[in-house]
Amino acid sequence: MLKTLTVSNFALVDSLDIQFGPGLTVITGESGAGKSILLAALSLVLGERAAVDTIRPGASRAEVSAEFDLGGVDSVRDYLSDHELDDLDQPDRALIRRVLNADGRSRAFLNGTPVTLSVLRALAGGLIDIHGQDDNVRLAEPAVQRDLLDGYGVDAGLLADCRNAYLTWKNKAAELARLQARVEGDEDRSALLAYQLEELEQVAPDAGEFEEVEQTHRRLSQAQSLRDVVSQALTALEEADMLGQARTSLGRIDDGHPALASARETLTTIGELMDDARHDLRSFEDSLSFDPETLEALAQRLSELHDLARKHRVNPEALPGHVRALQAELEALSTDRTSLESLAEAVTELEKAYRKLSKKLTGQRMAAAEGFCQSVSEHMQTLGIKGGALALAFHPKESEYGAEAVEYQCVTNPRYPAAPLGRIASGGERARISLAIQIVAAARNQLPSLILDEADVGVGGTTADVVGRLLRGLAEHTQVICITHAPQIAALGLEHLKVSKDSGQDTRIAELDTGERVDELARMLAGARVTDESRDYARTLLREASS
Repeated sequence: MLKTLTVSNFALVDSLDIQFGPGLTVITGESGAGKSILLAALSLVLGERAAVDTIRPGASRAEVSAEFDLGGVDSVRDYLSDHELDDLDQPDRALIRRVLNADGRSRAFLNGTPVTLSVLRALAGGLIDIHGQDDNVRLAEPAVQRDLLDGYGVDAGLLADCRNAYLTWKNKAAELARLQARVEGDEDRSALLAYQLEELEQVAPDAGEFEEVEQTHRRLSQAQSLRDVVSQALTALEEADMLGQARTSLGRIDDGHPALASARETLTTIGELMDDARHDLRSFEDSLSFDPETLEALAQRLSELHDLARKHRVNPEALPGHVRALQAELEALSTDRTSLESLAEAVTELEKAYRKLSKKLTGQRMAAAEGFCQSVSEHMQTLGIKGGALALAFHPKESEYGAEAVEYQCVTNPRYPAAPLGRIASGGERARISLAIQIVAAARNQLPSLILDEADVGVGGTTADVVGRLLRGLAEHTQVICITHAPQIAALGLEHLKVSKDSGQDTRIAELDTGERVDELARMLAGARVTDESRDYARTLLREASS
């Protein structure tokens, strides 16, 4: 439960240190005294974002701390332990602190360790439930109606499994749709690729073929001029006999001098190289012999390759690589079609898994609906809606929350059929119906702490007394903190806190003793002019509350 709330330099609060006990605690005070500030401060430690203008004027920062007793709340203790946020000296304690600086920066601490707001929000879900004044309006929202029913009688683990199954299914289905669209769009591309490859394969350009054909064609096209040049070179080599004469002359010298021997060897090498050159030139000259048909065939092949390259917008020498690229793309498209089949099978299996879980979830909702409606209907009648009843209508609607939407339908007059809550209930009736639902849901949810902000809106007199007794009964197993303007409810609190403003217009809060409670209840009954009669009635309310 919530044990303490400490506030400093927050809005109209200079400094507050509030102690809370088990059971029903009521908070009263005149309008504008600052009761809502307490909820705003508590929301900060539960992970709400803060605004700079909530810092007290003239202060450099605001600070809010709350201490919770975790006894019996194993889920929260496990969360703290798993994230190494527990207090080893006091494992049943969670101390949360928020600091808001004037420059807009905000810090959060849990048992002295800095944490993010998401951690505080995750922790708050298992500690406390706050019902503000706008929750009566929110009760008409389908999501709120569904969540209240689920909190009453649906396994939280099943809800999580169903949500995960739905999101996994839908994500995979979206992936399938994207692949399907791509495959369908690629059908035309596949046909084009097949046509282009067939055209390329008919020409069948080999790697390096264009360069070779182009070079051969160029050589044969100027064969006559090349033969003339080669012939001149050969003639020059044949006539150059000075080298042979030098070799013969040196051969007659009978001397073993190294330089002479080296010169003879060099001349011999030159002679051999010249022989090789003559041999290569004759081979090249032989290659220049061709018939006109060969040149025409080469020209035609070059024309085919150039035409194909222009058509495919690549260089002629890149045609073989282009063929390989088109083949790879076509194979990839074929792979996509294979992946499409396996992905479609996976989506089918995920859909089956979701429907199995959603069917189980529907069964739990249907089973919970009977007890939920019966309990809420009884509370509605107890709260003065004679003949009132709640019924639930289920409409098919697949989502991450299951296979149906939940709609609350109410009867506030037995002569008329049930109709949606938002249409049939007046403001006062909706407030009482909302309270009935909150009480039933809170009793089953077993949250450690429930805070109600003016749950008595629209009720008074005997009905207010009934509301107070219902809250007191609920407080036997859940800490209930109720901000109220109804003296009948205030009288039923085990603890009574009063919010007021001092002479400096600062918000103060104090725990009232018996005499002070009489004065506060008398003020709530009579207004500004407290009389002996109103005090006597206040004492009567306190006596009746204790009976």
